[in-house]
Amino acid sequence: MSAETSSASKGGDFVSNLGKVYGIYTGGFVGFVILLAILEQMGVPNRIIGYLFVFFTLAVYALIGVMSRTMQVSEYYVAGRRVPAIYNGMATGADWMSAASFIGMAGSLYLLGYDGLAFVLGWTGGYVLVAILVAPFLRKFGAYTVPDFMSARFGGNFARFLAIIVLLCCSFTYVVAQVYGTGIIASRFLGMSFEMAVYVGLAGILVCSMLGGMRAVTWTQVAQYIVLIIAYLTPVVILSAQKFGLPIPQLTYGQALQEIGNLEQSMRASGLAPANMKEHVAPFTSYSPLNFFALILCLMVGTASLPHVLMRYFTTPSVREARNSVAWSLLFIFLLYFTAPAYAAFSKLEVYQNVIGQPLANLPAWIFTYGKLELVKVCGANAVDVQAIIAACGKIAGQGGMLRLQDLAINTDTIVISTPEIAGLPYVIAGLVAAGGLAAALSTADGLLLAIANALSHDVYYKMIDPNAPTARRLVVARVLLLIVAVLAAFTASTRPADILAMVSWAFSLAAAGNFPALVLGVWWKRANSYGAVAGMIAGFGITLFYLVVSRYYPELGATSFGMTALLNPITGAPVVDVAKALADPATANAVLASKVGWFNINNISSAMFGMPVGFAVMIIVSLLTPAPSRQMQEMVEDIRRPRGDVIMQEKAA
Repeated sequence: MSAETSSASKGGDFVSNLGKVYGIYTGGFVGFVILLAILEQMGVPNRIIGYLFVFFTLAVYALIGVMSRTMQVSEYYVAGRRVPAIYNGMATGADWMSAASFIGMAGSLYLLGYDGLAFVLGWTGGYVLVAILVAPFLRKFGAYTVPDFMSARFGGNFARFLAIIVLLCCSFTYVVAQVYGTGIIASRFLGMSFEMAVYVGLAGILVCSMLGGMRAVTWTQVAQYIVLIIAYLTPVVILSAQKFGLPIPQLTYGQALQEIGNLEQSMRASGLAPANMKEHVAPFTSYSPLNFFALILCLMVGTASLPHVLMRYFTTPSVREARNSVAWSLLFIFLLYFTAPAYAAFSKLEVYQNVIGQPLANLPAWIFTYGKLELVKVCGANAVDVQAIIAACGKIAGQGGMLRLQDLAINTDTIVISTPEIAGLPYVIAGLVAAGGLAAALSTADGLLLAIANALSHDVYYKMIDPNAPTARRLVVARVLLLIVAVLAAFTASTRPADILAMVSWAFSLAAAGNFPALVLGVWWKRANSYGAVAGMIAGFGITLFYLVVSRYYPELGATSFGMTALLNPITGAPVVDVAKALADPATANAVLASKVGWFNINNISSAMFGMPVGFAVMIIVSLLTPAPSRQMQEMVEDIRRPRGDVIMQEKAA
């Protein structure tokens, strides 16, 4: 008992000095960046600077992880429930701003233009739902995990088991995307193969989370947020100052858009872009209005349903702090999301001004750097060297030896990392952005892996298999499971699955359909019972998973047996693929039709549009047709909604 008291005392001292600790850390990081900038000017090779950036930041995260190691259950699962709101908001921001946000979102805005705003609006708006509908009430309940809440609210282990299935599916999909992001960054800046880089990233993830659980992850994520926000803002602030004389890109963004529009017109007139090119500010060129707003809704609801996000609000000292920390989360997330559209615009402006229209023999070095990583193609071929692209472009009639817009294909996950090089900024800025992207991917991967391992060790092993397991064994099981899941995620990522943003969107739809109806009705409707929750989770999650898997991987089956038809071009309204022609060749049908067929012209990244309404409807109908919950349960639901009073599960708060 004295050891626990001593530990709590040390933890309290640390919490009271957080401002000083992270102030020193921030100053040290800025000093480190300045030192590397000086080394670059002195002629230190870029490779060495890249290594120093990656290994220094990984070493700091590892140090925090090791210093935060614990053998106390409440510390491992919920950081002792004493994380102040502002720091929990910062940790949530890092947990949230994954490789998809840091690496993928500006790239998608670059590619999609106006339509990419669906991601910004959906992910930001989701935190409003978190604050109003879910987070404070789960904190008042006092659980360790989302499946914990499902089990206690809906009685028994079946609801817990279903919540675990939903958690595993959405979190594993999400964590693979993060490991994939670490692989892209590490392969670029450490000069190793993508497959090897994935496992290097995995090592960084494990040292942060394995020994200290939620306590280590929380304080590491605060450090990672500081790195990622400095890294994200720096290049675009410099570009804004260089081009428009004002280092506030959010205010000069409009001027950048105006220049992009002028360049689009001139490129079309000179034949450097196709006559039907997508204009950056034109709405509904990639998504129809229905798909645009469906995606926003699915991302919003998915945000309020993701277990690794909701877990962060279990760590605050009180219900009030949980609600406050959502507001802080929004502020810290806003800083990046408000900048992402400007980031995409400045990057596109650099490409239009300095790359398009250049002779193939004079293209900048960054094209070949990323071409060797299979992330940039010119005339359909990986841009590995000048000879390769000249040969590829020579096969295209009328190409003319000048780089046209339609000849250049940049992987959307490359835009943020490559922008400093595209703009000709010092290499130290590129290394800084890489460190930020690594921080974003690592912080989210830590949170996701912890959510998966905690569900397996706490909800499966401790609650369902061995309720009498001692603390030490429970935490050993958690760490072993964390390692197994992490290696599986790295192996999956090494196979180079679909792009990051699509994978993350799938995770949101799965969480929205599987968790949201049960969470919201569990808190806000006393009549909801276990029969309804189980039926609703199975129906909603099942339909979403079916639609996602069939439309993406077995579209031939969807078109022939389940009434799926071709999706429509958002501009012309014509089918994007000839289904009958594709079905005529069974050998290639699935490849041709993948993600191009569906129901009611809904893209598979918005598959929760089918599962979520079904989940709500089934849960309500089945609950009304079966006996009401006990009086005691209904009183507990009322108590959850009262801001004041004791935590419901007192034994969990200890």
